[in-house]
Amino acid sequence: MKETAFFNCLQGQKALEELTEEPYASIICYPRSSKPEIEKRLQELRKIGITAVEFAGDKQVFNAAILGKGYVGVVVLAYRKGERAALKIRRIDADRSGMQHEAEMLRKANRVNVGPRLFCTSDNFLLTEFVDGMLLPKWLDIHMRKVEVRKILRRILEQCWRLDNANLDHGELSHAPKHVIIDEGGLPFLVDFETASAKRHPSNVTSICQFLFIGSETAKKIAELLGKKDKKLIVEALRRYKNTRTRENFARVLKACSV
Repeated sequence: MKETAFFNCLQGQKALEELTEEPYASIICYPRSSKPEIEKRLQELRKIGITAVEFAGDKQVFNAAILGKGYVGVVVLAYRKGERAALKIRRIDADRSGMQHEAEMLRKANRVNVGPRLFCTSDNFLLTEFVDGMLLPKWLDIHMRKVEVRKILRRILEQCWRLDNANLDHGELSHAPKHVIIDEGGLPFLVDFETASAKRHPSNVTSICQFLFIGSETAKKIAELLGKKDKKLIVEALRRYKNTRTRENFARVLKACSV
């Protein structure tokens, strides 16, 4: 039933002038549109170089396909300079007045080669590299080779180590079923930096280990694929790492997690 609903929903590429029509206007101004707001936002899109928006993905709002929806915004495919990108649209009812904070956090992550590339931002939009891939839990359902799974997990942990070293805390990694995407080339991307902070003590490695190896449905799936881990050993390694954040102590975490 769900699949039927998806294939029956509105899809396809729309030029900017077509976005004044419903339901597209209400997506660009989610969750409700008004003539002044849609005109303002379309002008914003033109200013950052967007020429078209494509409605595709496995989520939907107002019977139109999109890539994702959260508390701050909805995400759609967009075209800039003839290339596809991910466009995050600030919700009208979002608890923040602009996208600048998330852009700055992603910019800091990009400096240590983490996250999708930030292209540009404005008051109501954040444009980034489009990562064509699968969320980690779904990826694990169809990739069962131990060597491949270990490689991906190690790459995720290495990215979290780089964020810790950059003093940037993602903030959502202890429960991250929607925050790790594996692209078609087998590269993991940490996404969604809207609650990230450069002021909090970073806990990316400890948080992602909680998600991957200790207390989640994804951890159970990984244990089925790779065998059960000694959780006490992982917790002890994480405690040592948390107290003294060195590469040597991070290596102990990798060893405890067997990646």
